[in-house]
Amino acid sequence: MHVAGIGWWSQSDTDWASLAARLRASETVAPGRGGARPAATSLPPNERRRAPLPVLLACEAAGQACAMAGLAPATLPCVFASVHGDLAITHEMCETLARDPRELSPTRFHNSVHNAPAGYWTVATGCHAPSNAVSAWHGSFGAGLLEAAVQACADDVPVLFAACDIAADGPLARVVDARDPFAVALVLAPGPVDPCLARLALRHVAEPAERNADPAFAALPLLRAIALGASSTIRIACGEGHSLDVGVGR
Repeated sequence: MHVAGIGWWSQSDTDWASLAARLRASETVAPGRGGARPAATSLPPNERRRAPLPVLLACEAAGQACAMAGLAPATLPCVFASVHGDLAITHEMCETLARDPRELSPTRFHNSVHNAPAGYWTVATGCHAPSNAVSAWHGSFGAGLLEAAVQACADDVPVLFAACDIAADGPLARVVDARDPFAVALVLAPGPVDPCLARLALRHVAEPAERNADPAFAALPLLRAIALGASSTIRIACGEGHSLDVGVGR
């Protein structure tokens, strides 16, 4: 795979350039806290106002990656990944079910599903290419990366991959280790591209990988290797008992 574009958003680093500078300086990366929300300018204004946070996160990072790659979002097949989906809506729906199930909002349920970001993105960008949403618990980033890479190779086209998660709240915070909102996106191309930020060689391994408890940190080892520009191999969880060995080079 050739990486043609990268997008990133967290409350401390709102684009790839900011994050890459921090990674190259070997600074501690903490997504940070606060009330900032991503601009997600790829969404029309009315949709931005209505969209839940995971949608804004995914669309912001995806838009950055497409712009860096110089490719029109409408032409790109896309894969979206999330460990937990929209935890805020899940919390709200659980509260409603406990209080009065008849008050459960169909609109809120509609936005709770894992493919909500993919739906908002494809409608907003006019994308009629295939779209997919995957989840594999703490291997979700790796599973999404593998899905996008396989699709790019099989169809010989660039593919957009975006992953996002948000912080847990209320009782869910006691069982879900997700503390910070974040999103990352990669445009993966099967052939040479300009610009080429990195080349990735993926190999499936039937062995477990050390997992990051907080989903926001699952992508950081790979992003650090890309930022540093040195040849290396990163092992990423992609499911229960399965991993990807990702060779990173220029």
